[in-house]
Amino acid sequence: MANHDTSSECGGRSPRRYAVALCLAAGATLLATTTSGQDIEHDPIHYSTATPHNAVAELAHRLAQGAVQLEYDPQRGYLRSLLRALDVPESSQVLVFSKTSLQRERISPQTPRAIYFNDDVLIGSCIGGRVLEISAADDALGTVFYTLNQKRAAQPAVERQTESCMLCHSSSANRGFPGHLVRSLQVDDDGLPLLAHGSFRTDHASPLAERWGGWYVTGTSGNQKHMGNTIFHETAAPAASDNAPGVNLTDLNDRFKTSLCLTPHSDIVALMVLEHQAGMLNRLARATLETRLALHYERDMNQALGQPPDEPSESARRRIRSAGDAVVEYLLFHDEARLTDRVSGTSTFAADFAARGPRDSQGRSLRDFDLTTRLFRYPCSYLIYSRAFDTLPGEVKGHVYQRLWEILNGHGGDKCPGQLSPADRAAILEILRATKRDLPAYWTAPPTAAP
Repeated sequence: MANHDTSSECGGRSPRRYAVALCLAAGATLLATTTSGQDIEHDPIHYSTATPHNAVAELAHRLAQGAVQLEYDPQRGYLRSLLRALDVPESSQVLVFSKTSLQRERISPQTPRAIYFNDDVLIGSCIGGRVLEISAADDALGTVFYTLNQKRAAQPAVERQTESCMLCHSSSANRGFPGHLVRSLQVDDDGLPLLAHGSFRTDHASPLAERWGGWYVTGTSGNQKHMGNTIFHETAAPAASDNAPGVNLTDLNDRFKTSLCLTPHSDIVALMVLEHQAGMLNRLARATLETRLALHYERDMNQALGQPPDEPSESARRRIRSAGDAVVEYLLFHDEARLTDRVSGTSTFAADFAARGPRDSQGRSLRDFDLTTRLFRYPCSYLIYSRAFDTLPGEVKGHVYQRLWEILNGHGGDKCPGQLSPADRAAILEILRATKRDLPAYWTAPPTAAP
């Protein structure tokens, strides 16, 4: 997104330290990567010039046609109206106070940045911000980034961002594909990351003790410590295990003026879901782009060798299977960090999230929470119902379904993700059979049937 001259905004701090801190993106979930060895600007991707197909692109078209209008609020601009238009619940709000985003000069512990999300879209909003920052899971491009100007206009327009976001928000950790990143690190009283103390990339496998540095967290986690709600000091940064005042906090009013945000919450359950979702959407995006690139390579090789265009190449198919295996492993919460105490949020997020279903005839859903020993009651990601999953290329989607079928029927082999009990496998299999459209026919055959 927008690139700024950091030397004029350092407030007396080292310009180099400030610039490096920005690129770390400690709390930025709208993080795109550049190519890092993956040439996505040429055939077959053409990332910057290709026409996007996602929920935000569709909204932009409806806005341009006058079929939808966004309402302007003098205090919050188009935020609330945009959330409604994209079906993003306000209860999903989480708050980050590290200076790690497009509008970093507006972010601090007194003015945190709010992030809202549903299964397909993430929206970032700064207090008094110039723009709303948006990312969307795209049918063919992985992740696409947009902004919406917060200045009142007769016809507000969503604008795609292809250069400025990529310049600052780049990460080899995402293997060169546009995606998201959630980080945790120690932040000072201005919101600047303390780089000397390191950082953590967080997802559902991260111990709670490593999570939420630079974030506000409302909710309880019992005796489980985390890094949230805490200002650290460069000379004597306390360990996360010493962060007793920042744990089990249910009210943020003594930290900043919460009325500046849509809600007073930065719900711990919403944070845990967001961390899982960022990792899952990244793997789905990589699977889409890896498959497109592998098939393009396969066709080029076949042409060079004088073979039929669709002649399978083992190297290309191995690349596709590898991307699909990464989806399956994460989908089934492989290596998920175990909870040792009950986790409870402060908002309606958990109820709102679970209510989105779908449910089988026994009332079970992959959106049902556990929050005592793990995040979800049934450890298979709800994002199997998402647009990002449904639009996977057929070659990788077929492999994902086959591996899922094998694992859920107890035929996963040595590479089967751990932590799935026989009861887990049976429940997930039954729920998916009842609720997931486009399952291959062998999913409904007797358990001994092979794909």
